[in-house]
Amino acid sequence: MPLLDVLLPRRCLVCGDAADELCERCLAALPRLPPPFCDRCGAPTGWPVRRCGECAGRRLAFASARAAVAYDPVVRALVTGWKEQGRRHVAALAAGVVVANVHRPVAGALVPVPADAERRARRGHSAAAALAAQLGARWELPVRDVLARRPGRRQRGLALADRRRNVRGAFRTVAAAPARVVLVDDVYTSGSTAAAAASALRGAGATRVEVVTFARAVR
Repeated sequence: MPLLDVLLPRRCLVCGDAADELCERCLAALPRLPPPFCDRCGAPTGWPVRRCGECAGRRLAFASARAAVAYDPVVRALVTGWKEQGRRHVAALAAGVVVANVHRPVAGALVPVPADAERRARRGHSAAAALAAQLGARWELPVRDVLARRPGRRQRGLALADRRRNVRGAFRTVAAAPARVVLVDDVYTSGSTAAAAASALRGAGATRVEVVTFARAVR
């Protein structure tokens, strides 16, 4: 056993038991999102619908959004450890959960949602980029860095309407996009970030953008 693991043993990010990232009990307890759900935004619904109350009336540049798990307190603890505590191996775990719960999309490439440059420098990594790399290996799809993020106010803590206004124009393209693209992020909260990023991809040549995330907020 490596000396570092003896001095600083790994603990489950949720319950604290000995585990690399997540113990088997907490992994099994992750709140998967089975159908039915909204065809467009992927919100859980009582029966299949084309549009739900969450996305009806909104102009969304993406064709569909799917997530593997609900963003509950357990998943929040996992994502916090992943993004803020340097637990980078969570990316592989998250990708495995996505592959087990989300159908492989038909696309030319995966495109990660780029992180704010300041936050990426502070964390030393991008969760979305790491998740895209892991999914690309499992789904045998290339990963393309098509988007860049302009500096701006953070989304965290903003009301839904403010999130939508805040993220408009937040992304620019640095390369041409394939016709069919899968946009990858760690968490789908209001859909505002995904919609803004998808709009930029459509402007760069994408004709269909699907969104895949590890988790999504459920209202």
